Amino acid sequence: MADIHFGKAAAYRRLGQPVPHGTTDANLRQLDGLLARYCCRQLIFLGDFLHAPESHAPATLARLAEWRSRHPQLAITLVRGNHDLRAGDPPAQLGIDVVNEPLLLGPYALQHEPQPHPSHHVLAGHVHPAFPLQGRGRQRLRLPCFCIGERLSLLPAFGSFTGTMTVATEDSWRIYVVGDGEVWPVAHSAPVRPGIYR
Repeated sequence: MADIHFGKAAAYRRLGQPVPHGTTDANLRQLDGLLARYCCRQLIFLGDFLHAPESHAPATLARLAEWRSRHPQLAITLVRGNHDLRAGDPPAQLGIDVVNEPLLLGPYALQHEPQPHPSHHVLAGHVHPAFPLQGRGRQRLRLPCFCIGERLSLLPAFGSFTGTMTVATEDSWRIYVVGDGEVWPVAHSAPVRPGIYR
């Protein structure tokens, strides 16, 4: 999974920004649900585990430690992303193996940055991809999405307080939007910003 950005709201509040409370708990509940549903033995974060140095706030770290205590057998790896470089690695007591990109796993290069790899299909985060949908009566909706290409795939940001960016993809890419706990394939009929990650 990519771009959970734990502690982002706390970092913004420290700057005096009016942002929602409870995003860490919401993300951990969603993560718990997925771990239970899929009986995972290993969890790999594709960067941006913590958002900023301020994300090391005691309340955020206490929530993460409590969550980790419920999953002691789960192997967790973080492939460092750009925010991790500034925020610093997670505390050692969280038991997270931290590595630089790429992490080669089977046919995949697990990375934060969506850069090509010479021999492996890249799974990456970083851009928080979204796809625009348009309905009747000028209804518009932009949903997080998976972008699956021949040599590179983009994962949506997992964090609930991260934002998105509409990305342009090749016609050969498959797009799957995410909403309300479901994933749906969509056609390439919606307009997209040209020149982004082609």
